[in-house]
Amino acid sequence: MNTLEYLRNDLRRIDGRGYPAYKDLRGNCYISSDATFELHIDHVQGDPFAAPSHIRIRLAHSITAFPDWSHSSKSRRIALENYLAHIVANACRKFSSQAGSGKSGLIDIDAPCQEVIARTALLYLDEAIEVRLNLGLPARGRRIAGREAARILCDDLHQMALETLIFDQLDKDEIQSAVETNEDADALRDQLKNHKLLAFVADGSILPRRSGIDQRPLDSDSAVPFQAPSSLAVTLDTPNRGTITGLGIPEGITLIVGGGFHGKSTLLNALERGVYNHRPQDGREFVVTRPDAVKIRAEDGRSISGVDISPFINNLPHQNDTTAFSTENASGSTSQAANIIEALESGADTLLIDEDIAATNFMIRDQRMQELVEADKEPITPFVSKVRALFSDLGVSSILVMGGSGDYFPVADRVICMDHYLPEDLSTKAKQIAEKYQTSFVDECKTFGSPSRRCPHPASIDPRRGRREVSVKSRDIHQIQFGEQDIDLSALTQIVSSSQTRAIGAALVYARQESIIDGKNGLTEILDLICTKIETNLDSLSQGYRGDLAVFRRHELAAALNRLRTLKVSPL
Repeated sequence: MNTLEYLRNDLRRIDGRGYPAYKDLRGNCYISSDATFELHIDHVQGDPFAAPSHIRIRLAHSITAFPDWSHSSKSRRIALENYLAHIVANACRKFSSQAGSGKSGLIDIDAPCQEVIARTALLYLDEAIEVRLNLGLPARGRRIAGREAARILCDDLHQMALETLIFDQLDKDEIQSAVETNEDADALRDQLKNHKLLAFVADGSILPRRSGIDQRPLDSDSAVPFQAPSSLAVTLDTPNRGTITGLGIPEGITLIVGGGFHGKSTLLNALERGVYNHRPQDGREFVVTRPDAVKIRAEDGRSISGVDISPFINNLPHQNDTTAFSTENASGSTSQAANIIEALESGADTLLIDEDIAATNFMIRDQRMQELVEADKEPITPFVSKVRALFSDLGVSSILVMGGSGDYFPVADRVICMDHYLPEDLSTKAKQIAEKYQTSFVDECKTFGSPSRRCPHPASIDPRRGRREVSVKSRDIHQIQFGEQDIDLSALTQIVSSSQTRAIGAALVYARQESIIDGKNGLTEILDLICTKIETNLDSLSQGYRGDLAVFRRHELAAALNRLRTLKVSPL
């Protein structure tokens, strides 16, 4: 292990040489004179215009001096890591400079989003805080700018660490708020099941976001603070803030209704992202949902492999088998049926559905249509006929946004009406309306059997591309290039970070290479093995020290695998 001064002299020595001379730095570690700061150079870019180099900096706890309360539990540690990553991201903008050609002088970190999730960008380790950065090694043209590189690597990075990773240099109140907010959110979520709740929305929450592409809260002057109706208000305990009161959504079937633009979908969006914690002042920091709640929608054109959609669809033309249904181009109804069955297979206990993005013929089939098209000529059993059986037989609850149909009133346990972004309990009124306008609606099926289990074929999951044994890239938050195939994740709105997408791609490769997908393990066992692995060590998904991964849920991993168009399965 050499010193930073050794690195400085080495960089001055190779000043003006061809860019490939930087390769000699790869794999080396350098320390400061007081041995509290370390610089690790893990990957060196091949060209100043190529993707930046990967480095790690470490600052020892003997100098960072964070008190025990800031990282005393897993919840607090993750919050602290996310908070520090935000601080470092701001510092990267300060210390980055245009120091030559291409990406010269760029300093960047995989910055967190509004949701607080475990990441590899910044880690609070036993002996130090480690930050994983992208760095553009300086060049003039395609020749090494050694003196600029020495300043960045030996001076700027050390100074940035001292400004961002030492407790006494930071806002103690902000740190305390970050760790306590995260701990309280975890405590709220942990209480949901015991209270037989699906979700909790604290009074005073700000649910609307700035836009569809900006998840920061709407300005408080424009947003209506959430307030639970007394009939659905519950009070839960937290370790730091004491008791918190808000809307509790019980298990069963809940409808969210109301006029257009009054907040129905906004509430559902908050619930679907409530499976994650949020930063302080986000507005949704005390909106929590059960971890296994899954958003369901129609998804025309997706591929389906061997899914038993017979609980919803039977007697298709041309005698297509719906007990092991496969297609390259699903319709709205078959895709939504498959999405539900796949969610059940991955362990979902709550389904979140918005009628605006659902297949109408899958959701409802009114009395007039039943009379016109007889049951033996209609292959679809609508969701309204199955939603009650899903709960009574499998214990799977549903929360549905319904603005255009009252067909779900007879099967709903409760009806929440959004009026100017405020909820009102109209359960009793909805039941009265259902009784007043009784129809001879035919409940076509009162049971729901256990979903069948599937075993993926290893050979159908191939990450090779051309001569490369592994070629997996995430192009953005909603697309993975896996070998020769593209996996479209655009319908998975509960992926909140491109870091999760990259980690899902890495997990698919890991499962294949480590023989977790071996032709014997069912999908459920595969998900269990991978999620147990990343729970203890997210780095295990890849070789080296990647700083661009984040923890994902088993449901999104299963969804990605199910959307791989080469996937083949066998029933178990």
